[in-house]
Amino acid sequence: MPDSKRYLHLEAIKRISRLDLRAKHVVEGFLSGMHRSPFFGQSIEFRQHREYAPGDDLRHVDWKVWARQDRLTIKQYEEDTNMRVNLLVDVSNSMKYGRGVFNKFDYAATLATSLAWLVLKQQDAVGCMTFDESVCSRTPTSSKKMQLNKIVQTLESASPKRKTDLSSIFSDAAETFPRRGIMIVISDLFGDVQSTLKGLRLLRQRGHDVLVLHVLDEDELEFPFSGSSRFSDLESDTKLNCNPKALRDGYLEAINEFLAEVRRGCARASIDYAMVRTTDPMDAALAQFLSRRMARK
Repeated sequence: MPDSKRYLHLEAIKRISRLDLRAKHVVEGFLSGMHRSPFFGQSIEFRQHREYAPGDDLRHVDWKVWARQDRLTIKQYEEDTNMRVNLLVDVSNSMKYGRGVFNKFDYAATLATSLAWLVLKQQDAVGCMTFDESVCSRTPTSSKKMQLNKIVQTLESASPKRKTDLSSIFSDAAETFPRRGIMIVISDLFGDVQSTLKGLRLLRQRGHDVLVLHVLDEDELEFPFSGSSRFSDLESDTKLNCNPKALRDGYLEAINEFLAEVRRGCARASIDYAMVRTTDPMDAALAQFLSRRMARK
């Protein structure tokens, strides 16, 4: 892991206006403390079936074939060294929130571009899909030199304005990217938790490796407000006039329950999950997340 003193300050990153240069700055800061290249791993493609033989690993038995034909077969796979990584970036209205250096969308877009830069540096393929309640844009997966520019253009042209429907988005992504690869979801995950987890499980069932970067603002986690306030729901017309101190305990209980439910659901589905705050140095967030992932490989 990089020394904490080497992490880049968010204010310094914010001063770099171009998203591609900002991402390059983040990734170079991240790589400076890594001892080896953070490869995501190789892609695995199904090739064929063969008859089961005593001693074969039961994890590779195709139980669907057994149920239909009453015979044991083993699924065989082949490795594809060109890993396909697809970034699913939330551009719904709630992502506009933020009182710090970055709002959630700016932070998410910079993380997404940094990951794209990193994947392309490894000569692997990366694509991007932005979404709110429907798919807003798609950048097909590619490892070509101009791919980073295409992803940057996609993210820079995004304008958060609608609500989120994560379940339908993940279903759409499963159809859009049928070849197995890595799906990296970057979102605040606000919406019905069970529907969200159902969508994430669908991606896993289709054979994808799923990573979730759960981006939240410090205010959403700490609820530091005081005095008479008016709160507006960014994804509806709902407004609430209240004394925040009277709501704080109930709010914190609800947000912690929400986070715990998301973590448990991801763990049960073998989905890599990390919650990141928009106050976290971006190179630190990448280092901590990908270092844990490398340690498990």
